[in-house]
Amino acid sequence: MNAVAGIGLRQPHYAAFMAQRPALPFVEVHSENFFGDGGAPLQVLQAVREHWAVSLHGVGLSLGAAAGLDPWHLDRLARLAERTEPLRISDHACFARAPGLHANDLLPIGFTRASLDVLAANVSRAQDRLRRPIGVENISAYLSWDDAEIPEPEFFTELARRTGCWLLLDVNNLVVNALNAGQEPVAAACAWVDALGDVPVGEIHLAGYDDRGELVIDDHGSRVHAPVWAVYAHALRRFGPVPTLVEWDTDLPGLEVLLQEAAAADQMAAP
Repeated sequence: MNAVAGIGLRQPHYAAFMAQRPALPFVEVHSENFFGDGGAPLQVLQAVREHWAVSLHGVGLSLGAAAGLDPWHLDRLARLAERTEPLRISDHACFARAPGLHANDLLPIGFTRASLDVLAANVSRAQDRLRRPIGVENISAYLSWDDAEIPEPEFFTELARRTGCWLLLDVNNLVVNALNAGQEPVAAACAWVDALGDVPVGEIHLAGYDDRGELVIDDHGSRVHAPVWAVYAHALRRFGPVPTLVEWDTDLPGLEVLLQEAAAADQMAAP
């Protein structure tokens, strides 16, 4: 069986990860944690890169910002990419920047033609600087904009057509958004996947969520929930055995739990 699933490598797992050297096709790190020119984090990443492929996943590029990209941020990402020769580079379809302000969050964009123009321009600029297509992730959002005029799958289809980027399909986010909209999560998320046009899906994200009843939080703090596994199976039928990441960012368990989740994804993706 060819493994497709990697894990997000987080600081509390560094020692165990290097000691165990699990057989994974790749690991993913948050780009911004390694923007420094030296220090222990970069040394760890360089050591990891000697044995595993690395995917760089950012949370601060702010691809949807009308203010444009932060040149410093883009330069640091390009420098990190030169050092690590990553397997993939990705960020989110969101904004975090406005003139004089940087929000510490992934804020949702409106699915409008104007937003699409902004996002496409920023993605193209990032790709020109990084000299490769990048992945753009659909986000979990706890509000929507009244002026939305393009269905989200169509929005991503057109973005890929214009820019040549690929989609980082976060299945957990689809389920979270469906639950918060009061929809049956598996049916709604599968319909979202089916509504995508001819979009290259370069990676899939899986994670856990926190269901608080009135609100479902995308906290990446638990095992993958059953509805997410069901939509993942549907996505695999449509797109094939796409590289898959198990995300876990809060309430981190032992490394073995993440490896178990990755093994479950591999089993599902097996022919």
